[in-house]
Amino acid sequence: MATLEGTTAIVTGSSRGIGADVAQQLAAQGAAVVVNYRQKAPRANKVVAGIEAAGGKAVAVGADLTTPEGPAALVDAAVTFFGGLNLLVLNASGGMETGMGEDYALKLNRDAQVAMLTAAVEVMPAGSRVVFITSHQAHFIEKVETMDAYEPVARSKRAGEDALRALIPQLDEKGISLVVVSGDMIEGTVTATLLDRATPGAIEARRQEAGRLYSVAEFATEIVRMVTADVPTGHTEYVGGAEDFLAKS
Repeated sequence: MATLEGTTAIVTGSSRGIGADVAQQLAAQGAAVVVNYRQKAPRANKVVAGIEAAGGKAVAVGADLTTPEGPAALVDAAVTFFGGLNLLVLNASGGMETGMGEDYALKLNRDAQVAMLTAAVEVMPAGSRVVFITSHQAHFIEKVETMDAYEPVARSKRAGEDALRALIPQLDEKGISLVVVSGDMIEGTVTATLLDRATPGAIEARRQEAGRLYSVAEFATEIVRMVTADVPTGHTEYVGGAEDFLAKS
């Protein structure tokens, strides 16, 4: 297992679910981690406490990435607490929440991703890596239909991926690589729960199609693996069930 001693990471949306597992696994390999939450401070503090109890280093930082000051707060925390930043994991996403406004999915899944990356690269040295987490349903949305309830989110996440990829030339100039990790539906996530509520049986149907669905911990392990993987910038790593989508696209 590659050591991440000397690495400082920001993991957006890491107070629960995939982001929390990624933060914990990064810390277990020696990284110092900025754990980001939007509203649920107790959840984030619990993640940090678990990391520290295991001998790792982490700090919880509240920041709404859709605000101008949100991304800057995370970067400032990485520099202030840990002396720099050389890993950014763009995990935060959403858009199925109620009461957030019609444009919230695009603001979070595209605009906030670009804003977070833009803020981070100001302090990231050459050799740093950015990992963007998406879903097959979003990555392939232009060629493969998805559930009606998820389509606005899928299109906004694809727009976010496209916007980040458009920045690769600028990242290249700084010696920073971008890797995309695309996963199938993940057992136990909020998104999967909401989709199954909107379309009863959706999770079981996808499970049957794919053979199996990855757990949160399993998907997080694949994300962490790509932090140090020897792959070119712009690489897309498919995790679970991508054959169906590749065949249709």
